[in-house]
Amino acid sequence: MTSSIKETVIKFMTESKKQTFSLEQIAEGLQLQKSKDFKLLVQTVAQMEREGSVLFNAKGKIKLNKQESFLEGTFRANERGFGFVTVEEDEDDIFIPKDFTNFAIEGDKVAIEIMKSGNPLDSQAAEGKVIDILERKTTQLVGIFYAYSEADIQKSGLYGMVVPKDKKLNKYRVFIADDGIKPEEGSVVSVEITHYPDNDHTHSFEGLVKQVIGHKNDPGMDILSICLAHGIPVEFDDKTLEEAEKVPDNVLEKELAGRVDLRDETIVTIDGEEAKDLDDAVRVKKLDNGNFLLGVYIADVSHYVQENTALDNEASDRATSVYLTDRVIPMLPRKLSNGICSLNPQVDRLVMACEMEIDLVGRVVSHDIFEAVIHSTARMTYTAVNEILEKSNEETLEKYKDLIPYFEEMGELHKILDHMRTQRGAISFEDREAKIIVDDEGHPLGIELRERKDAERLIESFMLAANETVAKHYTQLKLPFIYRIHEHPKEEKVQRFFEFVTNFGILVKGKKDDVSPKELQRVLDDVAGKPEQPVVSMMLLRSMQQARYEENPIGHYGLAADDYTHFTSPIRRYPDLIVHRLIKSYMKKPISDETIAKWEEILPDIADHSSKMERRAVQAERETDSMKKAEFMADKIDEEFDGIITSITKFGMFVELPNTIEGLIHVSQLKDDYFQFVENHLALVGERTGVIYRIGQQVKIKVVKADPETREIDFELLSAEPVTGKIELPNKRNNKDGKKHHQRERKSQHYSDKDSKKKPRKNKKQPFYKSVAKKGKGKGNRNKKR
Repeated sequence: MTSSIKETVIKFMTESKKQTFSLEQIAEGLQLQKSKDFKLLVQTVAQMEREGSVLFNAKGKIKLNKQESFLEGTFRANERGFGFVTVEEDEDDIFIPKDFTNFAIEGDKVAIEIMKSGNPLDSQAAEGKVIDILERKTTQLVGIFYAYSEADIQKSGLYGMVVPKDKKLNKYRVFIADDGIKPEEGSVVSVEITHYPDNDHTHSFEGLVKQVIGHKNDPGMDILSICLAHGIPVEFDDKTLEEAEKVPDNVLEKELAGRVDLRDETIVTIDGEEAKDLDDAVRVKKLDNGNFLLGVYIADVSHYVQENTALDNEASDRATSVYLTDRVIPMLPRKLSNGICSLNPQVDRLVMACEMEIDLVGRVVSHDIFEAVIHSTARMTYTAVNEILEKSNEETLEKYKDLIPYFEEMGELHKILDHMRTQRGAISFEDREAKIIVDDEGHPLGIELRERKDAERLIESFMLAANETVAKHYTQLKLPFIYRIHEHPKEEKVQRFFEFVTNFGILVKGKKDDVSPKELQRVLDDVAGKPEQPVVSMMLLRSMQQARYEENPIGHYGLAADDYTHFTSPIRRYPDLIVHRLIKSYMKKPISDETIAKWEEILPDIADHSSKMERRAVQAERETDSMKKAEFMADKIDEEFDGIITSITKFGMFVELPNTIEGLIHVSQLKDDYFQFVENHLALVGERTGVIYRIGQQVKIKVVKADPETREIDFELLSAEPVTGKIELPNKRNNKDGKKHHQRERKSQHYSDKDSKKKPRKNKKQPFYKSVAKKGKGKGNRNKKR
């Protein structure tokens, strides 16, 4: 919000005839006179003075520093042509209309000028225009090559054209120079950019083909293209593989020195049937005092991946494994991830251990963190453990009859831990996970919904307990550490959620700037089992901030935990590997000042990079799922399905089918009326009929389009359950005006916006501020990416 007020202050001072202002004059002009608003204004102006965007004169009046009236940030592109600029990571983004992007593309560092200030009191985003591209982020891209004829080559000096695979670059074309690699028609290629779009070459790059990846019709090329478009490496370099080959296949006797020997204990792994990188094992034991011993044993990856080696450098760069439909792009070579680091059954494995004594209300009353060696008793699957807990399969019960009491104690402890987290207010999202089933060629055959039962939940419970215990241990020691944090949701998003759930008769207790996670969980409990449950859960999830890595123990809002880290998956997450490294470095007593200084210096960059690589992986996973779902629906054109409206925008509504596939009903398909988007109700309302379409509404649709290339699915609305009540339209026009407006809207709300002919101002010389402006702050799965 501070960023939005800053923009408002600059605009107010710029447009005023006065040159200097008192704080009171600014507060009055911006209607920020209330105590809370005025305090925020004072803080903002103080920050602006530190940044140099305003100055105080001898009389204590405030004036603009004219050379600091521009902002710098990172541009985020939207496939429909507009974009957003992030100036500060924790502040609201600035909206950039499509005619004012100045050919900025995803990730570019840009200088912007504010055209329209935001209103922080009304959740209105500021608007700006890109003045200059300070640094290009995209230097390579992936696309499909189309060759020119010999005549065109002779005439233009160009060999052909590449159409980028990235949807955010779908309006651009890349012209390929007649030198370097000459690929065949239809090849998927990697291009090095030599010239970027500008006013002389609208919507075109120039470049050289650096690598032919394959042909667009090759099996698996679609997913591979997404990886390469996001810069995700799919092969390990030779030096990394050489180091991996030198790692022994078995635990050596000399490696056991100083480790606690747990090889005689009953310890098991529990994972999915297809998992090959088993990085956690557990044991549970009922103690004589009635408490439980919970042991969580994690693969000691840091023993094999030493600092400043090729293995470590590449793991650091990747930061995470990426899971894409039918494949895994691992963080570590499979020699390690599926071999010596995987806690396979009936073999010795080195681990980092966290053993906890937990009482009957779920409190960790004592704990120990140490190096150990284990010998896993059994490699269990979620299916088998669920069948044991449910007593649903006689064959499974007979096979594991000696372990049945063991798993029953696990189930008992899980219920205690789950109740404890519920009581303190942790939010439990019952999101649906879909698994896309593909054939050997990668074509989707079906979509299965994954059901999380007790086995999945108990492993999650145990991992959460270990992560929290390790984090709390090092927070109390006040040593440099890396944490997994989840901040309080932003006030404006909470306000929108409050307004949304009132449509279902739900009132949320608490203030929008200080609502407890326990109260939000109560909302989820209130809608449990009701038709609106998935939509309310989804809207609440959208209201949350994204969890990330941080060197400061801010806590985890969603888990209602004061301290939290990622300790349990070092095979697939680099921060977990760093946590293990930290633990080992602090085992050497006394802890030196050099050790503390070293970690204080490098942890912020590790946390920041790991968060960015996690977001990159999530984006690639989403794009792959969208592509495969569109491919799955491509042969279902004209088929009819039931669904539920999951999102409403001014250009239409998104409908999700029971199999999690989502498609758009564009507003232009709603023929019987002109529909206005009423934002505070998240609804489309017909001007003439008063018909309402809102989130959570049951509908019947027909599939009219499914395009794997664009990853777009379009539906046609056949019918919808009626909505009770009435929503007043804010700007209802008369019939004549409404008809004209309707026609204009039909053109402007096209699903893929046409390129604008309006060109931004070309910068013929370096702007004066460029040398003086301050740099802006550029900044799944079993554990639910918590």
